Amino acid sequence: MLAKIQSVTVWGINGYPVSVEVDISKGLPGISIVGLPDQAVKESRDRIKPAIKNSGFDFPRSKITVNLAPADLKKEGSCFDLPVALGILAARQIIPIDIADKYHFIGELALDGSLRSVHGVLPMAMLVKETGGKIVVPSENAAEASVVGIDVYPVENLKECVDFLSGKKQIQPYKLNWNEILASQNKYEIDFKEVKGQPFARRAIEVAVAGGHNILMIGPPGAGKSMIAKRVPTIFPSLTIEEAIEITRIHSVAGILDGGIVSTRPFRQPHHTVSDIALIGGGTIPKPGEISLAHNGVLFLDELPEFHRDVLESLRQPLEEGKVVVSRARGRLEFPSRFFLIAAMNPCPCGYYGDRYHACHCTVPQIIKYRKKISGPLLDRIDIHIEVSGLGSRQLISDSVSEDSKSIRERIENCRNIQLKRFFGKGIYFNAHMSTKQIKEFCEIDDECKKFLQDALEKMHLSARGYDKVIKVARTIADLEFSEKIGLNHIAEALQYRSLDRDMG
Repeated sequence: MLAKIQSVTVWGINGYPVSVEVDISKGLPGISIVGLPDQAVKESRDRIKPAIKNSGFDFPRSKITVNLAPADLKKEGSCFDLPVALGILAARQIIPIDIADKYHFIGELALDGSLRSVHGVLPMAMLVKETGGKIVVPSENAAEASVVGIDVYPVENLKECVDFLSGKKQIQPYKLNWNEILASQNKYEIDFKEVKGQPFARRAIEVAVAGGHNILMIGPPGAGKSMIAKRVPTIFPSLTIEEAIEITRIHSVAGILDGGIVSTRPFRQPHHTVSDIALIGGGTIPKPGEISLAHNGVLFLDELPEFHRDVLESLRQPLEEGKVVVSRARGRLEFPSRFFLIAAMNPCPCGYYGDRYHACHCTVPQIIKYRKKISGPLLDRIDIHIEVSGLGSRQLISDSVSEDSKSIRERIENCRNIQLKRFFGKGIYFNAHMSTKQIKEFCEIDDECKKFLQDALEKMHLSARGYDKVIKVARTIADLEFSEKIGLNHIAEALQYRSLDRDMG
């Protein structure tokens, strides 16, 4: 007897349909699974048999062949446990196959027949929506699957699923509470008002976030670089529904999703020992890396010179294009990676070069060698680099309270609204993403500004990309002041945010 059950798998961050074909025939008892299954799929044989028996059904003493079609697509994970078990029961006519054909099934079976959650449910549900189908998932995945607006039927165990398909039990589609999700936005345990002093760094961060500009902070240990970076998500505008779904989709595939949908912007801080694959993504079965997990959020690279050179160089393409391309023999995958980069480093190996409160013991060659760990092409892709000074005792014990995150976020939202109107229909959203043609169109400067900028560029030896960065940052500063034209003061402030260029000049 042959039965076919519809299921879904994930390749990259996209869902792909899989037909689970189960045939029961005469022969030596056992289950054979074909169709490029990985080890987790092969091990499902040892989970399915006790799950069926412990759910109150007889397991057939026959030869069982399971084919996961299409056979040329690698199948991984434990999500096929439920459809294979249902295929066996359908082949024995315990459940009506015509009813089962109306749904897609995913889920991992425990030995007692209960269902456990699986990874990648959101992209699977997105594919089911395209086909106009319905999906049956473990109860823990119901909120995630319902994000895309399809009929999602949550089940606790195999017996409940069989009763549902046989008409013995009614299960209502799961409904996501969007009001509860939206109410949880912008709720953080930390706030920018906790940052003492550092008005220059705070202003630079505001400009950077407002225009989507990457930033590098250079300062001694204890200056507050990490503290500032961790509070950057609190001043970002609220996530749109589309952004939240994009983030949730990536986190779902990576297996780090906690709950139905991501309602706050991600903050990723990989250690400096991270490998290039862990940062960029890839592997035998490609998975998103840290920069994709930071999509629509913040990627914080602390102790930047301590990262391996090849790891840092691998950031160059994603910083420019906002995506990672992974090529494999079976195809080409793209992972979105439009993140906000914050990098931090010490000014020298000991960390105290130029600090007012501590003496530096590094030699000039040591300092040069330390800074050369970051290549010029990578620095060119970082719009803003600033110096963060150490705090004195008076600033540390001061009771003065800085401006809170909400006030900063309101200004940033106003600035971003200006950019959204400016770039409507052009495929970009921030000043930082402007092309050379768009810079000429939206960043016109007068003769006085051109003369001032020319003198500064000659002294600082800026590259063509560095020149574009200055103009883009100046455009953002003007937007924060609701100024249609870029003025001399905007150019001057933007040049202040090129600290390393001034040092080299």
